[in-house]
Amino acid sequence: MWGTSDADVVAYMDVDLSTDLDAFLPLVAPLISGHSDLAIGSRLTRGSAVVRGPKREVISRCYNLLLRTTLAARFTDAQCGFKAARTQIVQALLPSVEDEQWFFDTELLLLAERNGLRIHEVPVDWVDDPDSRVDVLRTALDDLKGMARVGRRMLTGAFRAPVGGRPAPRLPAGMARQLPSFAIIGVFSTLAQLVLFVLLRTVMGPLRANALSLVITTIGNTAANRRFTFGVTGPRRALRHQLEGGLAFLLGLALSTGGLALLHALAPGASRLVEVVALVCANGVATLVRFLLMRAWIFHPRRLGHPTAPAAGPAAGPAPQPVSGHAAAPAVFAHDPSQTRPDTEETR
Repeated sequence: MWGTSDADVVAYMDVDLSTDLDAFLPLVAPLISGHSDLAIGSRLTRGSAVVRGPKREVISRCYNLLLRTTLAARFTDAQCGFKAARTQIVQALLPSVEDEQWFFDTELLLLAERNGLRIHEVPVDWVDDPDSRVDVLRTALDDLKGMARVGRRMLTGAFRAPVGGRPAPRLPAGMARQLPSFAIIGVFSTLAQLVLFVLLRTVMGPLRANALSLVITTIGNTAANRRFTFGVTGPRRALRHQLEGGLAFLLGLALSTGGLALLHALAPGASRLVEVVALVCANGVATLVRFLLMRAWIFHPRRLGHPTAPAAGPAAGPAPQPVSGHAAAPAVFAHDPSQTRPDTEETR
């Protein structure tokens, strides 16, 4: 029925009405807005209210745990008979779904995740139908076979569908190139500062040794990042950049000095190794703030007189187009147990 529907959003639920219909609007809203591609009810997420026997509870939780540990599923409840999808998305997925029985909805969700689609979960109020005639053992074996089949398709790269996934979040322009360089320079600067600290510590106290080692390494760190991370060469504004980099030095000095002072207040007579560990932790926080200062202020393209860096290129695949704000009413199907595929919820 989903394959031939002309509605913008399609949905189905169990014919026994185990799921409270109050969850229907939250289910389809993110699909109509275009925020998500599929939506599922979940009895295993926070906010759900479920009434069912211990046998089904254990089976359901074990099954979904298997999906997460063996097939890296990120959704919480594959089997709740309360699902909806954007029609253009589900019609692209259906030809790649092989199962037409109990494993159908699990395979559909795994295929959607594998293709980078977004699945929205809605906590539901759900009451078990005690009048179930499902063969639990046979259903469990069929599900395990389906998981094995899908796992083989994933390993061979055949678990794909002709649908464009949503693009992954991108770092701001230029950051992907700048971060590795900044990290390498930061590692060498930290090692140099620690070596200087240990050497100076033999002739002076820990606070003075820390301050002097930071002054020396901050000058080198600013110069190296100026040249290699942010691509600024020549003597123009070099002194200004060093002075502005001195603010990052003051921040690092405050964090490391405060850390050392706190260490000696809590543990008088702490060893040199403990002092070094405290410095590494403080420098880690200072390093993150220093990168943000350099990128957003000291070496910002506008302050250097450069045009703003171009935005990153388009994503590899087209993002799914959101449905119109004036979408047609979603089609809702109550599943008839006499059809080829049994009602999903009755399985569990």
